[in-house]
Amino acid sequence: MRVSLPAGIAIGLAVLFSVFHLVLGVASFGSVRDVGPVIACMTLYAAASAVAVFLPGRVLPVWAACFALATALVMPVIAAPVVDLSANDAGSTWWVAAVGTLMVVLVVRGRRAFAWVGVVFLTVFVVAWAGPGAFGELGVVGDLTWVAIATGFAVAMDRAIHATRDFVRAEQETADWQAAQDAHVFERQFRLSQTTRMALPMLQQVIERGGELTDDERAECLHLEQAIRDEIRGRSLLSDDVRDEVMRLRRRGATVQLHDDGGLDDLEVDDLRRVHAQIADALRRAREADNVIVRTVAEGSESAVTIVGLKLDTAASESAALGAGLDDEDGDEDDSVVLWTEIPRHASV
Repeated sequence: MRVSLPAGIAIGLAVLFSVFHLVLGVASFGSVRDVGPVIACMTLYAAASAVAVFLPGRVLPVWAACFALATALVMPVIAAPVVDLSANDAGSTWWVAAVGTLMVVLVVRGRRAFAWVGVVFLTVFVVAWAGPGAFGELGVVGDLTWVAIATGFAVAMDRAIHATRDFVRAEQETADWQAAQDAHVFERQFRLSQTTRMALPMLQQVIERGGELTDDERAECLHLEQAIRDEIRGRSLLSDDVRDEVMRLRRRGATVQLHDDGGLDDLEVDDLRRVHAQIADALRRAREADNVIVRTVAEGSESAVTIVGLKLDTAASESAALGAGLDDEDGDEDDSVVLWTEIPRHASV
């Protein structure tokens, strides 16, 4: 957020004062010894003012600030020799106020050091040229006052900008913190409701029977406990169809492991639904497996999920432990792997 005056008002005031000084310069033609230097100063001042006022950007480029400062240094040197101080014509010293206005524009455009160099040089030059009395008579004190006021205003505006940015940053951090807290609350409520929906019927049955359960009911309790763990360890892998297929496998006696390592966080909703549907289909095809492992793949891979189904062969396991399998010269794949599936991250893969 930026705190500033409306650009139209600031530009309008700068142009108004600049044109006013040029009009005074034209009016001074009849009271100066030579109009050539006055015309040169007017041309230089108009160019410097146009660059300082209309150049885009909040802070004036260095080259433009140097051009305006050079104009402020050259104008008194060129215009002063043709002014007749004895005529007591204030219009002939229009360039004093013009330099002050140009330096105020530099302050507003973020070049305070250049502005103070220009106004200090103007003050020293005018006092040395016309005497100490010219400090007030020719308007030098007004230039110093306006540059000082503009500097104070610019400093206050910079502080306001910094304070506003700090407030906006603090507000954004507060909003992020509140959003995170709301997300945590929602997540806790969702997990509680999910756990309650899954476990409440069995808990009521346990209470009604006083803990006296059959072997099948105890096994069902273990299955429910594993399903609750799935909601924690494999949340992104789950859909209603996947939950049903996992429960069927466990009730048949298989071991199902779901591992969510965050690899599905970047998927769009359509891709996530497709992945869930393919996981459920793969679990249907793994009904002969005794151990099923479903794991997400890290981001950056073409695969989103890998599913492995193993059939535990007791005889093969004992033979492998005794070294009987070392003479397998064909190098065939292990018959215990009944399912190996990689689900692509995107449908086009």
